[in-house]
Amino acid sequence: MMINKLCELAYENAKSKGWHDEPRETGTLLALIHSEVSEALEADRKGDSENFAEELADVCIRIFDLCGSKNIDLEKAILDKMHRNKSRSYKHGGKAY
Repeated sequence: MMINKLCELAYENAKSKGWHDEPRETGTLLALIHSEVSEALEADRKGDSENFAEELADVCIRIFDLCGSKNIDLEKAILDKMHRNKSRSYKHGGKAY
C-alpha cells in the first residue's frame, strides 16, 4: 500500500471516531505526534521492543492522520526529501547527532 493511501485511511479512521468533529490546530496534532515519539523512547529505555515498534506505528499513524487532514502529498514530500538528502555532504551541518 502506498503512503498517501495510508494517510487517507488514517484520517478517515480518526474522523469516523470523532477526532475531527471540531477543527484541530496543527500544533495540537504535532504535540500528539511528539507524545507518541516520547512513548517510543520510554519503550526503548525499558528494552520493550514489541511496544517500541507499536509506538513507532502510532507515530506514523498520527503523521498520516495529519497529512490526510491537510491533503498533504506525503509520498512526494518524502521522495523529494530523500532525493535532496542524497546530494548532501557527509554528516552535513557539523552537528554531533
